[in-house]
Amino acid sequence: MPSTPWDIGYIPYKHAVMHPDKAAVIFEDQPVTYGELERNINRCAHMLQAKGLKKGDRVCVLMLNCMEFLEIYFATAKLGGIFVPLNWRLLGPELEYQINDCAARFLFFHDSFLGSIDLIRSRLTVEADKFIYLKNGGPQIPGFELPECPPWAESYPELVADQAFVKPSLHQPVFMEDPLAIVYTSGVTGNPKGAVLSHGQTFFKNFQISTYTNASPNDVLIAQMPLFHSGGLFIVATPALNSGMTMVMRRGFNPNEFAEDIQRYKGTIVFALTTMWRMILDSGKLDEIDVSSVRCVVGGGERTPPSLFEALAKRGLYMQQGFGQTENSAMTLLPREDIFRKMGSVGKPGYFTDIWVEDTSGKRLAPGEIGEIVAKGPTVMSGYWNLPEITEKTIVDGVLHTGDLGYMDEEGYFFVVDREKDMYRSGGENVYPAEVEKILLNHPKIAQVAIIGVSDDKWGEVGMAFIVPAKEGDSVTVDEIRGFLKEKVAKYKHPAKVMMVTELPLTATMKVKKSELKKKYAESAH
Repeated sequence: MPSTPWDIGYIPYKHAVMHPDKAAVIFEDQPVTYGELERNINRCAHMLQAKGLKKGDRVCVLMLNCMEFLEIYFATAKLGGIFVPLNWRLLGPELEYQINDCAARFLFFHDSFLGSIDLIRSRLTVEADKFIYLKNGGPQIPGFELPECPPWAESYPELVADQAFVKPSLHQPVFMEDPLAIVYTSGVTGNPKGAVLSHGQTFFKNFQISTYTNASPNDVLIAQMPLFHSGGLFIVATPALNSGMTMVMRRGFNPNEFAEDIQRYKGTIVFALTTMWRMILDSGKLDEIDVSSVRCVVGGGERTPPSLFEALAKRGLYMQQGFGQTENSAMTLLPREDIFRKMGSVGKPGYFTDIWVEDTSGKRLAPGEIGEIVAKGPTVMSGYWNLPEITEKTIVDGVLHTGDLGYMDEEGYFFVVDREKDMYRSGGENVYPAEVEKILLNHPKIAQVAIIGVSDDKWGEVGMAFIVPAKEGDSVTVDEIRGFLKEKVAKYKHPAKVMMVTELPLTATMKVKKSELKKKYAESAH
């Protein structure tokens, strides 16, 4: 099949041609039209070309949400570079690993992270004239001034100031199968792996999400996900702009602002994760605003308690949860009409994804049987960056092995039971912590809970529950938990140990970092 010369950079270009004066993004209450966005992207692209960017070069970005983030992303895409968003929560050695693993030529960074970069810059693959500095523009802390551009970096506004607004001419064509981005995923053990996402895969993902949400240019999307994460960039921002809608964006997440934005901008599609929704509900703002404009709410996660769905529904918000991972985002979504009928389900596969459940020998399992969820289709990643052996084990004959355990019911709805790596064996029985966590989230004294398997002389492994109390001063004992779980799940699934904590370690998308809990407690809890 011949290659198709087309790239993600056509998204802002096409909308700038069709409706240049329409707001593409409202960032911190300032609208930016598709025409303005395209012109700024072109200025960035010309600057990158002047600095020697070649097709396939990696461009790393360590930045908070901002318009320049999107400019650099689309400019890199137009030129055939490979965009590498970096998690700004990472520490120096973690950043150093990812920047060098992808052999980055360029690094764009916000003033907030100058210290982190300065400590490691002598050990980075980034070329001396390709450290590019930006101010994040956020509110300043009284008495604390962020640094100016250091002598070893160059200022982004100065570099793009005199560049042309017109679309750049390409030295080499960019094809649909070419890599668009490398997004690093954290693992339980070992270094993070860089999932390679192509232009074509990203377009199919855009179409899939548009189908889920019935997206149109008339929509206004409210979301405050970090753009460095695959969810923020590839489930929210890129599909929203692909559909020609207006996206309301802020530097970071604030529950009060999020709720107020729904009313202020008459949001029609709203995206937030379970932990974010809990914070939004706790703020009380949803009871003070008009949400009648909202027609689609996407978010959640497999550990979302029924009480949260009910609390949102009481306020006219019907949250549809789905299932995906960096390697294959947005695989499924639960239809709105099935939220309560199929509580706990992540829905059915999207238009461009086929998923099923199989055992360790590769045999498809019947409805109700637990096995690994596998997937195929044009939304699957190309592979892991420079890891051919791991790629071959993960994508077998075009089928992605997700590492997630689950089952399909008789009607074709999928349920995620747990991550394969999170399962533990107690007395020879498989225990899936997520099953127990879901139930415990309904306990009045429990706000958050995470369970891991820890070693035990008698049973091999037992469950250890880490609990964040619903109110300060609340405490929950093992006996209370056992009493609450009695007649709900088998006794061997009950946690044998409990630790009350003030917070759980979370990823950028508010998921619990069980790897940290295991590292700290799994061996010492003996």
